[in-house]
Amino acid sequence: MDTEAAISGQVALVTGASRGIGLAIARRLGRMGARVAICARKAEAIERAAEELRRAGVETLGVTADVTRLAEIAALVEGTRSALGPIDILVNNAGIGAFGPAHEMREADWDAVLDTNLKGVFLVSKAVAPEMIRRRTGHIINISSLAGKNAFAGGGIYCASKWGLLGLTYCMAEDLRRYDIRVSAVCPGTVATEFSPHADKDPAKMLQPDDVAHAVAALVTQAPQSFISEVLLRPTQKP
Repeated sequence: MDTEAAISGQVALVTGASRGIGLAIARRLGRMGARVAICARKAEAIERAAEELRRAGVETLGVTADVTRLAEIAALVEGTRSALGPIDILVNNAGIGAFGPAHEMREADWDAVLDTNLKGVFLVSKAVAPEMIRRRTGHIINISSLAGKNAFAGGGIYCASKWGLLGLTYCMAEDLRRYDIRVSAVCPGTVATEFSPHADKDPAKMLQPDDVAHAVAALVTQAPQSFISEVLLRPTQKP
């Protein structure tokens, strides 16, 4: 599926795509024929990722943008439309973490995580949805986590953001399905990236970024009369 032009000519926007899961998703969608816009907060990192995709033959636009800033989101969406065309696929991948007992965390930690992981999805989706509604087509895929379903010590703020993201995803799906827009969540377990190094676990047994990209590829190639609301991803062996 990843080598065929399954979504040839479509435009995909992937947030938080300078490395890790986001970059793997952008690479997979590009190999499937999409024109891809990627964003991240650091200019050097996003341009490096965009150049890597271009070398792989993917038509790519790299944009420096913070998904918590409304003006930067507007510029990102408009820049994507101008350079590549109307957005057919939005993958909300940008996310951060702050870990520790909730009663010991700072208000600033709460604000940073919730603004990025939850409010950012709301803002970017809000910017992209009206044109999808007008065109009566589109996929919105939110990269959540098994932390949106399972509690663990020290995960209070992060889990709150991902539980909230699932609630937002399900409601968006109900709001948008009447316009033939499909909204889905992908919930991976621990993925071997810089975001979650987990020194006590064997990276070879952990999920890889390409595993998440494979799930996204499956979602965007569904038959038009149905959609998968949620994908839960776990490694075959426990790390």
